[in-house]
Amino acid sequence: MNIKIDDLNGPEIQALIAEHLRGMSESSPPESIHALDLSGLKKPEITFWSAWEDGELLGCGAVKELDAAHGELKSMRTASRHLRKGVARAILEHIIGEASRRGYSRLSLETGSMEAFFPAQKLYASFGFTECGPFGSYAEDPNSMFMTKELR
Repeated sequence: MNIKIDDLNGPEIQALIAEHLRGMSESSPPESIHALDLSGLKKPEITFWSAWEDGELLGCGAVKELDAAHGELKSMRTASRHLRKGVARAILEHIIGEASRRGYSRLSLETGSMEAFFPAQKLYASFGFTECGPFGSYAEDPNSMFMTKELR
């Protein structure tokens, strides 16, 4: 698996982001969707990675720099045909490593609190993320779960 920084211009990644946004719309009420569209992901404070194997897109993930010591995990998505193959685990491990190299002391995330998000919650917990309160510009929301991991 090759994980690389992606400029979000390829049709495969654009289709995966569209799938991600559809999935969020199916699982969460509109006011509780915090997933970013393509223009939101192309901001300078966001680094976006895609994972590939034999020319096929496996998944993606991003980190948004909140400040010099705090990053936010964004847009974690595995392509439907590659679920349960370790793609998300590999991408998350890559992003945590990059966050550490950048000197972040904390990496946080927002995910859904509903059953559809239980696999993601379990993955994050397996990497040492624990529940926390809202961070950044987030507010309390019964449809959101906030998690964080200390990196130092």
